[in-house]
Amino acid sequence: MKSIEDNINLLQDKNNVTACGAMNELVQISENSDEVYRYMDVFAEMLDSGNSYVRNRGLKLISANAKWDKDFKIDEIIDKYLGHITDVKPITARQCISALPEIAKYKPELKEDILSALKSADVSRYPESMTSLVWKDIQKAVKEIESLT
Repeated sequence: MKSIEDNINLLQDKNNVTACGAMNELVQISENSDEVYRYMDVFAEMLDSGNSYVRNRGLKLISANAKWDKDFKIDEIIDKYLGHITDVKPITARQCISALPEIAKYKPELKEDILSALKSADVSRYPESMTSLVWKDIQKAVKEIESLT
């Protein structure tokens, strides 16, 4: 297992297998520890990448660290995060949508903002083959978030 710092440095590697491996290790660490949380600003910057794979990794790592967010870093970037519900790449949109219940679970103060963004999302920009998938993801996420108490 590589160090956290090594994995952070690999997140934007040109080799997507290497970069995804680094992300997976960081997600695994984040399940039981707040050690990765200090890199939230790096993950937030990844949301602006021109590379959809990098955006996907940023989205995943932010949601994986929602439970550790005592400094309200997610609150500060929630609008940027929610913008990816209708990312130009439907796969990235789906990654974002599937991560939102985890954020809502640990950040209940953001629940209404998240639900509002999901319910008002216009997925008509996607090819027909993807529209129904993204819409189903939205419906599933809304149901999951609304069931949180």
